[in-house]
Amino acid sequence: MRNHVFGYGLSAMLACGGGASDSATTVSGAGGSGGASNSSGGGGIGGGGGGGNENASTTTGFDPGVGGGGGSTPVCNSQLVATIRDFQPPHPDFETYAGLGATTGLVKPLLGADSTPSYAHAGATSQTTGPNEFAQWYHDTPGVNLTIPVTLALTEPTPGKFVYDSNAFFPIDGLGFGNYAAWGHNFHFTTEILTSFTYKGGEIFSFRGDDDLWIFVNKQLALDLGGLHEPLDGTINFDAVAATLGLTVGNSYSLDIFHAERHTEGSNFRIETTIECFVPIEPPK
Repeated sequence: MRNHVFGYGLSAMLACGGGASDSATTVSGAGGSGGASNSSGGGGIGGGGGGGNENASTTTGFDPGVGGGGGSTPVCNSQLVATIRDFQPPHPDFETYAGLGATTGLVKPLLGADSTPSYAHAGATSQTTGPNEFAQWYHDTPGVNLTIPVTLALTEPTPGKFVYDSNAFFPIDGLGFGNYAAWGHNFHFTTEILTSFTYKGGEIFSFRGDDDLWIFVNKQLALDLGGLHEPLDGTINFDAVAATLGLTVGNSYSLDIFHAERHTEGSNFRIETTIECFVPIEPPK
């Protein structure tokens, strides 16, 4: 079952180019839905880094009163609409594995027909249990995960550069299955962001964080930082990969982000990009 809580009245949308406020706020407002109760390598080029802001602007839930009514055309904006799926042990893929560098090749190079990554192996790997368990990461699975919608607001610290930066990325603290008493945070979740942008030429998209991170552009894998690892950097230079990904200036393309936070202790999530406007995409039913 694909995500069924997306909803096209989206939370606190900014007009394209307006820039998000640097004020740090975290607003909770939605319960969960959908559930009953190594090969090492840098994995990326340049981009990102630096410290974080543990209070990066994260809003839980969607506000149907902003950005058009329910069912209206989504607005181009400087926010990313995310679906968080909360897991808890004993799910075998969470709190089981460890690593330092990226483990590439865990997923296939083309996005699946349902707009989620396709597992690339017949069975277990050094970082995953198998295809059935991986399929739960980005699908609503009753009794296994709880689904919570979240909006991540990008700020514009300098003109033309848009950033979301958190070195304490816990967008569902106090929600879903709840926080871990020993850590004071809700670990063990995945993040799914389906969006599109218009390729104007010259765009850069950088990510820094942990753990697994895959970015697909035009349904093709453009950045692979899979596996358990310390915070790693990766950058997509769209001009450099335009021919490979089939990009033409002036056209719009999907940009889909899949992330997993699979081990306690730390959670980092930083995006830096020159793309100022994203249009959220409703996942297939």
